[in-house]
Amino acid sequence: MSEAKAAVRVGNVVLWILQVALAAYIIYSGYTLFGDNYVKKFDEIGFGQWLRYVTGVLEIAGGLGLLIPRLCGLAALGLVGVLAGAVGTELFLLAKGGPMLPAILLAAAAVIAWFRRDTIKDLVSRS
Repeated sequence: MSEAKAAVRVGNVVLWILQVALAAYIIYSGYTLFGDNYVKKFDEIGFGQWLRYVTGVLEIAGGLGLLIPRLCGLAALGLVGVLAGAVGTELFLLAKGGPMLPAILLAAAAVIAWFRRDTIKDLVSRS
């Protein structure tokens, strides 16, 4: 095996580790949104509790999509949108917001979307 192929293989393994770790966190985070712990936070946001449920569904779907090779790039791209909304919410809508964690997760999702962009292109070309 050439050095270039070995580097690509190692990079792919590292990317899958990042995808699984992000998926686990995002799925857990989405699941917790269905409990009562976030009712006050979403009341403070001011758009109603429906947003909590939609966000939970989007997070769980995105996390599961990260684990499916054909969908992982598109799932990461979708999570970039969800997490950008979370960063904005933490910065501008919450009195004591904490944008650091969603910003880190956003960066991880963006890295995955970038390196899995070939899967996005494949899905778009099939349409």
